[in-house]
Amino acid sequence: MMKEYWRWPEYRRTVPGKDWTRAEVVTAGVDVGAVSSKAAIMVDGTLYAYSIMRTGASSPDSANKAVSWALEGTGMKLDDIQYVVGTGYGRVNVPFANKAITEITCHARGANYIWGPTVRTILDMGGQDCKAIRCDEKGKVTAFLMNDKCAAGTGRGIEVIADLLSVPIEEVGPMSLRVEKEPEPVSSTCVVFAKSEAMGLLRKGWPKEMVLAAYCSAMASRIAELLKRVGVQKDFVITGGISKNVGIVKRLEDIIGVKALPMKKEFDPIIAGAIGAGLFAKDLYEKERKDA
Repeated sequence: MMKEYWRWPEYRRTVPGKDWTRAEVVTAGVDVGAVSSKAAIMVDGTLYAYSIMRTGASSPDSANKAVSWALEGTGMKLDDIQYVVGTGYGRVNVPFANKAITEITCHARGANYIWGPTVRTILDMGGQDCKAIRCDEKGKVTAFLMNDKCAAGTGRGIEVIADLLSVPIEEVGPMSLRVEKEPEPVSSTCVVFAKSEAMGLLRKGWPKEMVLAAYCSAMASRIAELLKRVGVQKDFVITGGISKNVGIVKRLEDIIGVKALPMKKEFDPIIAGAIGAGLFAKDLYEKERKDA
């Protein structure tokens, strides 16, 4: 079987020390992205369990699998969840969702939950697009811009390069920093052209770390343009899968002159959107109960 260098690890987690059976409100956020699907189970507005897995060919199937895996071993069933909000690329295809909310809104709310009310700028680097979001102290979106024209500056672009160079995706960032001197960025971050350019550099005898440095540098420059247009205010955080690529994050911080708040050990930044959706689910459930 061929090694899949592009594949991020899939995993689930239950937060220790919580008893969902004593909760008043159990909600869930399901973020069906173009590349990965995430489910966050929230107990009285705090994270209880979550899962991160690859999105398959069917958004409804991916949503079902993500929630089932998040619930695995908890004793909780889908029927125990009082309200579900779908978000992400496939948000309207979450069959058991009560409502769908955009990922921009959910990522801002999720970032506010993970890092606190000081967050003002969020960069969501997802599988198929990249979003620069500004928010207030409550995690409410005040401005945003997105790049969804092509896979440049996204997780899919990194996957293509990882596969081309036979470098496991988790090692792309660290390896790109193992250069004595920064090479010129590749001239195009378009995945198709960058791929052929990278192959040309390999044929010239460039080591893999130099090629990765040139590509990560080009991606960081492109993402920085988007951030500068929306305006970077502190505190600044990064969500989505590419937040784990230190090669892009460090170069991006150097370009914009602002450091991102560090990732929190207990939260995976990939699930920010699902957490935000789960929090909105609680608000909506309580509103419905109040209005009834």
